[in-house]
Amino acid sequence: MSFQGSLSELPLPDVIQLVSSSGKTGCFHLTDGDVKGQIYIQEGRIVHAQVEDLSGEEAVYQLAIWSRGEFFFETGASVAANTITKTNTNLLMEAARRLDEWRVLQKKVPSMELVPEFVIPEGREGQINLNTSEWLILSKIDGRRSIKAIANASSHSTFEACKILYGLIATNLIRLKEPPAAPAPRPTPPAAPPQPSFSASTPSLQGTPTGPTGRPANAPLPRQTTMAPGTMSPATLELAQRLVKIRDTANALLGAGGEAVVQKHVVAARLALERGAGIEVIEQAIQQIASAAAILKGPQATDTALGRLRAAR
Repeated sequence: MSFQGSLSELPLPDVIQLVSSSGKTGCFHLTDGDVKGQIYIQEGRIVHAQVEDLSGEEAVYQLAIWSRGEFFFETGASVAANTITKTNTNLLMEAARRLDEWRVLQKKVPSMELVPEFVIPEGREGQINLNTSEWLILSKIDGRRSIKAIANASSHSTFEACKILYGLIATNLIRLKEPPAAPAPRPTPPAAPPQPSFSASTPSLQGTPTGPTGRPANAPLPRQTTMAPGTMSPATLELAQRLVKIRDTANALLGAGGEAVVQKHVVAARLALERGAGIEVIEQAIQQIASAAAILKGPQATDTALGRLRAAR
């Protein structure tokens, strides 16, 4: 079984879980622009991963937070190295936790190409207490290095570096700005008579300041709250009942290998309904489950899955 797809449509942990449940051996090849990564699976168990300078478990966690890019599964591919000893369940649980945390971090750290710079304190009093990792990250900030470059220079994963930067931004010690624009090419002077050329001055770049929140650097990230089920309106309750039918239909379609993914998307849709969303979240869940059907049953199963799930809706 060889297949490919987009990480924007189906998160990597879901894809790995579907393939692992079938006991396959092979390699996930992932690309996001110029960055490439690999995750090797042997008889359904993750045994090795590599992305840039990371390998093993940290590489899996780094790849799991990718929200864009493409993947391709090469059936039968093997690797001599065996850098991962954790079970798939423990790996994927940690990967899912980091993915949820990453979505919160992105609110203040939306891109790895942004450049941290210090905030000039105004009337700040008291001592600043930072741990060793925070001081290390601060020591790499020079107003020119990107977040990605700072992570590499400090030997942190980009996830850990962003987590530290999130806390430093929240306490108003630093802010992020856009990277310097590439200089415009000089115009080619005419052959005769020769004319001097002058480059335009580089435009100034404005930072994106963020106000203080009072959150300590290592404070846990906020959790989303949901309404109690009893507060559902009759219309929302009717949509929730439709969701139960979709779940049962999807489980019948995908079998035991797809139950975990079906449950994940159904629960996410249910929580969205409790927060006031409408029928669009049900359609989104249907699309994601249909993508899972394509992985488990083959691309030809997508239309069948969409038809049966929408009929259940």
